[in-house]
Amino acid sequence: MSYLVLARKYRPRNFSEMVGQDHVVRALSNALGTQRLHHAYLFTGTRGVGKTTVSRILAKSLNCQGPDGTGGITATPCGVCQACRDIDAGRFVDYTELDAASNRGVDEVQTLMEQAVYKPVQGRFKVFMIDEVHMLTGHAFNAMLKTLEEPPEYLKFVLATTDPQKVPVTVLSRCLQFNLRPMAPETIREHLQMVLQAENVTADVQSLRLLSRAARGSMRDALSLTDQAIAFGAGELSEATVRQMLGSVDRSYVFRLLEALALGDGKTVFEISEALRLNGLSAASTLEEMSAVLQRMAVLQAVPGAGAQLDESDPEAADMLRLAELMPADETQLLYSICLHGRAELGLAPDEYAALTMVLLRLLAFKPATGQRPSAEKKTLIEAPRLPVVPVRSPAPEPLKAPVATRPEPVPATDPVAPAPIAAQPAAQQLHVVQMPEGARPAAGAGPAPAAAAAAPPPARMEALPVRVQADSRLEALAGQSAATVLQATEEGEFWHSTVQQLVAGEVVTAMVRELALQSQLVARDTDQWILRVERESLNQPASRERLGAALQAAGHPVRLVVEIGRVTDSPARRNVALAAERQLAAEKIIFDDPFVQTLMRDFAAKIVPGSIKPG
Repeated sequence: MSYLVLARKYRPRNFSEMVGQDHVVRALSNALGTQRLHHAYLFTGTRGVGKTTVSRILAKSLNCQGPDGTGGITATPCGVCQACRDIDAGRFVDYTELDAASNRGVDEVQTLMEQAVYKPVQGRFKVFMIDEVHMLTGHAFNAMLKTLEEPPEYLKFVLATTDPQKVPVTVLSRCLQFNLRPMAPETIREHLQMVLQAENVTADVQSLRLLSRAARGSMRDALSLTDQAIAFGAGELSEATVRQMLGSVDRSYVFRLLEALALGDGKTVFEISEALRLNGLSAASTLEEMSAVLQRMAVLQAVPGAGAQLDESDPEAADMLRLAELMPADETQLLYSICLHGRAELGLAPDEYAALTMVLLRLLAFKPATGQRPSAEKKTLIEAPRLPVVPVRSPAPEPLKAPVATRPEPVPATDPVAPAPIAAQPAAQQLHVVQMPEGARPAAGAGPAPAAAAAAPPPARMEALPVRVQADSRLEALAGQSAATVLQATEEGEFWHSTVQQLVAGEVVTAMVRELALQSQLVARDTDQWILRVERESLNQPASRERLGAALQAAGHPVRLVVEIGRVTDSPARRNVALAAERQLAAEKIIFDDPFVQTLMRDFAAKIVPGSIKPG
């Protein structure tokens, strides 16, 4: 006797047996009960959530004849009539399932559409079910559009796909769409417990939790894994055997890792990492389990009273509560982010366990040390010390003067009230700071009270802070030019430049002829022949040479042009660039040398926007 796998044996036969898709079951049941039936349905969702199962139940509901043969359209098919039994067995002539993954061409769809003109043979409706419909070609979709929009009254379309984004909008607009959601691990665990009871297989709660988490929302995957676990455990399920079969990491390792990270115990972290490597446990599974535990911890820390909603029968609940109280909330968020990004780095490292160790050490490295002052680099977090206030006798204010680039005379060390010497800086890089007392400014000529003068603390030390001076972008650009682009003047360069400028100004040469004249260098000239040199072969065209020679002859130079290929160091184009750079430098120098601009840059850290200075 052949064995029937659990995923097929326990496939739902009616809507009441459907698990985890109540929103779809309710909509379809109400539509069948009120006879408000659409002609096309589209079921979307990940693998193993019941798309094909819902399609078959819908086909049975439309064609059910009842136990006595007098039934009609119903939301509760009997399952015993000829139509229900044939649909379950996959041999009902009026129910056609097309796998679009292997029949994706226009010919297969046209063959299916040709059958649409015939009325049902046995049933009440003819049902076309197209699985993985997103795999159809564009021509195949076009071939079914007209029939899909206005099918005969006896024809119903049921489409299923795992990727609705690839289905054309012209098809989506013609269908009633239902999204089958991934199932929660608790829902899967309850269904597995019921199935195993029917199969008389003993299983502990932790093994079912492992299987429901490993299924990732797919009931078919959960039943397939359960089949495998039964065979692996010789007819019974236990946590140890299921964990060994799945290759998943024991969460005791995860709890110990998180506790060591919370306490900053690097030695324990490294020892646990080595234990994972010696036991051959998956590094990706370790980070995945850590992410899941950290997510639960973050919920417990952020939501008051969330701990009361934990399953008391879960032995991991107490560990999660303990770790949530031990680790700060911000550190939990940081560890969660590092674990997520660390999973993507496992494939980049030469060794998976080396990558895991680095991720764990990164978790430890970013942990803030308790009782340690923040780093000096985080200047915004450190309150600046307040300078002592010295009441001074302030004469009448003097007009603002530009600082002088001279070293001040040293002050003898015996003077207790003299300020400390200021380090010599260039005039453009000195900033003098004067600390004034809080409150009202003293009147000019008024001296301090004797008591205040006696109690005055030592004066503040004055320091010179460098002013941010904007670099000359034009000079930097010229300094970075390669030697190949620098102009090297020649004897014939000035003559050739003036000649070409006259031709260009008079629009005698255009397009490629103008480029030939601007990019070329006059190497030598004789009474009847001039030799030009260009760097690119594309400029040396016979038509361009002839037109340039004709333009020179019209300008009073009846010569024959000879063009060679070589390095060009002095061309009209290079001279134009050099002249433009000189004008730009002169314009920028005028701006930078302006006293008002220098004052703004020195006192207010003003900057000149690069490229905003244009020569007149």
